[in-house]
Amino acid sequence: MKTKEEMLARQTEIVNAAKHDDRDLTDDEKREFEELQTKIDALPDTEETGKRSTSPAPGISADEASAQAQRAVEAERKRVSEISSICRDFALNADTYIKGGNTVDEVRAAALEHVRQHGAPIPAHADIVDDEQDKFQRAAVDSLLMRSGMTVDKPADGATEMMGMGLRDMAIECLSRDGETGLNRKSSDDIYTLLMQRQYFNPTAAFPAILDNAIEKAYVEGHENVPVTFDQWTKKGSLKDFKLHDNNYLAGPAGEFLEVPEGGELKHDLPKDEKLPQRRLKTYGLQFTLSRQAFVNDDIDLVTRIPARYAASARKTINKQCYEILVSNPAIYDGTELFSGDHANILASGTGITKDAMQRMIMALSTQKDQFGEAIIVRPATIIVPAGYMFDMYTLFFSPTIETTDNTQSVNPLYQWRNSIQVVEDPTINVLCGGFGNVMPWFLLGDKGDTDFIEVDYLNGQEIPTIRRMETPGTLGFVWDIYLDWGVSVMDYRGAIKNPGIEIASPLDDATN
Repeated sequence: MKTKEEMLARQTEIVNAAKHDDRDLTDDEKREFEELQTKIDALPDTEETGKRSTSPAPGISADEASAQAQRAVEAERKRVSEISSICRDFALNADTYIKGGNTVDEVRAAALEHVRQHGAPIPAHADIVDDEQDKFQRAAVDSLLMRSGMTVDKPADGATEMMGMGLRDMAIECLSRDGETGLNRKSSDDIYTLLMQRQYFNPTAAFPAILDNAIEKAYVEGHENVPVTFDQWTKKGSLKDFKLHDNNYLAGPAGEFLEVPEGGELKHDLPKDEKLPQRRLKTYGLQFTLSRQAFVNDDIDLVTRIPARYAASARKTINKQCYEILVSNPAIYDGTELFSGDHANILASGTGITKDAMQRMIMALSTQKDQFGEAIIVRPATIIVPAGYMFDMYTLFFSPTIETTDNTQSVNPLYQWRNSIQVVEDPTINVLCGGFGNVMPWFLLGDKGDTDFIEVDYLNGQEIPTIRRMETPGTLGFVWDIYLDWGVSVMDYRGAIKNPGIEIASPLDDATN
């Protein structure tokens, strides 16, 4: 039979294991803990161990012990954070006090004694240390980006020399600067464990900070360089929150001026108002991890290329949503399909790229009326086509003459539009229509200054995704959230004309027949 001391020691072992892993007790651990406690409670009160126990007092349940373990972990994290902050301000070695088990008050006293002995405050020296640390981190970030193949315009000093360093080498350098020793004798897995401990207790530790900066630069580049086209024909807007925005009302035109006969009176006029479509933001995002395996395998792509792809994915998602509206033709704010006979913005039958179709679409766009029945002037500005129409478009607009039915040359009336109408070709339309061999529409859009069509709103105008590292106990890796808030809204059907199009044959058909 185990002694009370042995049972108390086992209880302590169970609780400490949970504290070390930053978790609650498992069901098996709770069951064993309670069985031990029952046996301890049954022992005579006179039996003493003669030693101070670190286990919970008799009568405490396993759940209460688990809560105590969690509180102990939180207290330790707070102690480490405060000690790190004090030591950073006074250029002291935080690890010495953290590993030594000193309290925050003891570290404050040591900092004051340091000031008294050196006769002056330390901030100036700390700035020098921070400056060197910043230089090292900037060089490390640029070296990661260059090693992955990305272009860095003005690399930080020392970045080129660090390009040969793997993630393990960089981690050892960071930990060495924080006071760790004997790192070269440790395995990559041991190094990784130290990094995770430092991230958990000190989120501003050097290695995670380097990863954060490298990922931020990588995803900004990925966001800016992704080949999307939606922003060439949609408007950018901004909303301050996630509420449904009614857009108030649109002020209508003033009445026509009326002749006033001699001695006559001016007639009173009231402008008309009409409510505009509603707008709302949604949040979109993903999460990715630099896992333990990726660190051991020195997978640089997970720090550079993968975040860039996620950032590019945000723009591609918006691009797809905008083209889905064109292709799927949903009912909009007035309950009618976006392109419809009621809206007078769709040709009765689809065609390919022809002069006649183009002229009819220009006429349909320019004869639209506003919400109050008044004529509006909409200048044609953008033609949106699926992949496969671009060559025909350039032939249509850039030939000064055309062949007539009498086999004579005649002036091309569309030639005048060659510099004022932009052609946007996007294969997203092809994909949404099912690919080559299917009917694909094309569109004529008015100038964004003349009329609204589709607006893409962002939270406070921010169109670059936000990325942040998360503290995730129990996860084997450094975890980042990446998210962006946007909303796509149809604002006015009068801004576009649709040609239902015809079937587009595959460019490979002739080659395979």
